[in-house]
Amino acid sequence: MCALRPLPKRHPGARGRSARAGIGRDPVHISVIATLLALVCLLTPAHAVEPGEMLKDPALEARARHISQELRCLVCQNQSIDDSNAELARDLRLLVRERIAAGDSDAAVLAFVEARYGEFVLLRPPVRLHTALLWLAPVLLLAGIAFALVRLARARRPEATGGANAESLSPAEQQRLDDLLKKRS
Repeated sequence: MCALRPLPKRHPGARGRSARAGIGRDPVHISVIATLLALVCLLTPAHAVEPGEMLKDPALEARARHISQELRCLVCQNQSIDDSNAELARDLRLLVRERIAAGDSDAAVLAFVEARYGEFVLLRPPVRLHTALLWLAPVLLLAGIAFALVRLARARRPEATGGANAESLSPAEQQRLDDLLKKRS
């Protein structure tokens, strides 16, 4: 840790900043606070897997972790079962490890869990006809916004002073326009 410097004395007649306003604004204080926050983030466990759940074989455990990151926690719904502390996520992690220990392939384990809990349990559902809208929605939304912006820009663009506008003028208006243009040149 670095030693904190004492706060400067404030002149009784000084106006503006209070004596405490200087805390945290010093570049040294900011870097110390940022470093401490980074350390706290790095030291917090990233996964909810408990030591008792882990397989003894590191290769099998790595497979189990990879599969667990592909499965959605049915309680949290926005986390994988590898990151969730929910009881159901723990049960699913144990189920995945049981299937791996029984000799199932990664695809077989995912298929087993999907057959048991439905396609919703997959964090990245496969592209199929009934999931096409799920995968295409962001692209369609962006295309719709781009189309609307182009139409709005075209609607606001002033028309050119020749071409279609010249044809829509009456003969008297056209004569007056011609006279004005002759005076300018």
